[in-house]
Amino acid sequence: MAKIKLNILLALPSTDFLAHIGGIYEKTPWVVEQFYNDNLSSTLDHAVVAATKDRISNVKILFDEIKQYVKEGGREKQLELLKSHPDLCLKLDPPSEKSSSDITRESRQEQGRAGLSTLTTEERTKFHEFNNKYKTKFQFPFILAVRNASKYTVLSALEGRVDSSIEEEIGCALSQVDKIAWMRLLTIVDYSEGSNGHGGFLTCHVLDTANGSPASGMRIELYRHEDGPESNGVRIQQRILLKSFLTNSDGRLGGPALSGTDFCEGQYEWVFYVGDYFAKYSLSRISGTPFLDVVPLRFGLDDPTEHYHVPLLVSPWSYSTYRGS
Repeated sequence: MAKIKLNILLALPSTDFLAHIGGIYEKTPWVVEQFYNDNLSSTLDHAVVAATKDRISNVKILFDEIKQYVKEGGREKQLELLKSHPDLCLKLDPPSEKSSSDITRESRQEQGRAGLSTLTTEERTKFHEFNNKYKTKFQFPFILAVRNASKYTVLSALEGRVDSSIEEEIGCALSQVDKIAWMRLLTIVDYSEGSNGHGGFLTCHVLDTANGSPASGMRIELYRHEDGPESNGVRIQQRILLKSFLTNSDGRLGGPALSGTDFCEGQYEWVFYVGDYFAKYSLSRISGTPFLDVVPLRFGLDDPTEHYHVPLLVSPWSYSTYRGS
C-alpha cells in the first residue's frame, strides 16, 4: 500500500487520521486519538491547528509528540498497552481461532520476519520455558521489536530480560512498544509533498591507521538488504547493490552516499576493499594472503530524519567503526 504524505495526513479529519495511523500502538487507538484531539481537531482554534502543522515538519517530530501520550498516560494505561500485545508463543504453536483473533496483521507480519517458525525442538523448549517464566513474573507478554531481529536475537533478549526487576522490565517493554510503533509509522507515512526526502543522509570516512592518513583511493560498495520471497516459512533477504565509490584524497566520498528520497530506514552494508588498497604499500606484503582483504560492515538505519556517519578505521590487521554524526 502506498504511503501517505505527512502534510496530507495532518490535514485529514479524525476518522481518516485514525484509520491511517491509529493502529501503530497495538490495539490502543486512544494514544493517537488523544494526540489528534489535542492538536488537530476541528474543534480547536485554527491557530492551534496551524501551529501543529507548522511544527510537525517530519515524521520523527510527529512520533515524538504521539509517544508522549504513552509516557504520560499513567501506569494503569501503560500496563493495559503492554497486555494488548500478543504472546510470541502464538507464532510457535498451530494456529487456532483464538490465536488468530489475538494477533493483529501488523504483529503477524513483524513476527514472521524473525523466523520463529524455524525454531528447533531444543530452541522451542527453551523459548517456552523462558516465556512462561517471564509471563508468570511480569503478568504481561514478552515484547520485542522483532522486525529486524532473528530467532537468536529473540531468544537472547528473552533470556536476558527475564531476571530484570519489575520496574526495569516495564520501562524496557514500553521502550520496545515505542520502537514497534515507530517502525509501523514509517511504513505508513512518507515525507511531505515538496520535500526532498525525510532530511537524513549517510556519509562515510576511511582512515588508514597503519600509515596515519586518510585512505585515499579505496574502493567501496554500498548494498541494501531487503525482504525477498518466502521459503519454508522464512522470508529470504535480497542483497542489492546501490552504489560504488572510490574515496577521495581525504578518505571521503565527496558527499553523502545516500540522501533525499534515496535515504530510508532499513538494513545496509558497506563493503571495503582494504586488501586492494593496502597492496600499494610494501608493509602489507608481509603475507601472500592478506589478513584483511574485503571488509563487510552491515548496519541499520532506523531514523530517516537523521545523519548517519558510518566510518572505517583500518590497518592491514585490524579495523573498527562507530556511529558518528
